[in-house]
Amino acid sequence: MKVGCGNLFYDCLKARALRPSRAILARVRSGCLLALLLVACVLAVNLETARAGEPISPSDGVIKLFNGKNLDGLFTWLQDAKFEDPRGVFQVADGMLHISGDGYGGLITKNEYRDYHLIVEFKWGERTWGNRKEKAKDSGVLLHCVGPPGGVGGSWMVSIESQIIEGGTGDFIVVGGNDADGRKVPTSLTCEVTPGPDGKDYWHRGGERKTFPGGLIRWFGRDPKWEDVLGMRGKNDVESPDGEWTRMDVICKGDRITNIVNGVVVNEGFDAYPSAGQILLQTEQAEMFVRRYELWPLGKAPPFERKP
Repeated sequence: MKVGCGNLFYDCLKARALRPSRAILARVRSGCLLALLLVACVLAVNLETARAGEPISPSDGVIKLFNGKNLDGLFTWLQDAKFEDPRGVFQVADGMLHISGDGYGGLITKNEYRDYHLIVEFKWGERTWGNRKEKAKDSGVLLHCVGPPGGVGGSWMVSIESQIIEGGTGDFIVVGGNDADGRKVPTSLTCEVTPGPDGKDYWHRGGERKTFPGGLIRWFGRDPKWEDVLGMRGKNDVESPDGEWTRMDVICKGDRITNIVNGVVVNEGFDAYPSAGQILLQTEQAEMFVRRYELWPLGKAPPFERKP
């Protein structure tokens, strides 16, 4: 029943974004059924808490967000094409998720989740696009997403981002934005930080506690001389070199989030708001491959092992 509600909400959002409602007309032949569906859509859009019932927490075993075969349980959102993917930005090839990078947007779970251990194994491809063609390869996993797809800059959702970018994998970004009615959604994350030589905030366990309503919290080893240039790599980076597989673990327990890159704890925050929601894997003008994208029950995820 929860899955059904989630799919209904997704279908309603999609129909709403594709005015006039050709998407609905193509799926419903009876005028009576169309009327009933429109009523359900209005209720679902106005009651965002009913998006997928209660958020799901993995308890018995792994939940594979990407099953290696297709995009079941996920939907696409692109800044320019909305719910469509005419350029095939997100495809399955050789058991992997191939993100071409051609555009801004994401692959979004239809269900909401909370209290989980996320594992994503990724490597960069060769291609970069558009205004980021000569800039650091960039992506990310948006956690606890709420509000409408594209509610932030037409591309993202209100969320807490675990950043994936050359030289900055493991950063947090608090992604603020608006709900479906245009009202600002409160967001925040508290981290223990210390100022770097550049005067910016870097995570440091035991440091000063600061609450961030938005913006960037750098992982502890980020190079203070980081530049947004293609191939950027800092002297302390724990992300694997370009073209090699990196494993990022993100542990969401209550309102606490811990980022781990290749087995190293690189960042941690607490008092996260929101603390549950959908999960969005970005496309941000850089090609990327993903071979593992899954949720484990807390305390039950397999340990990190470096694999080719």
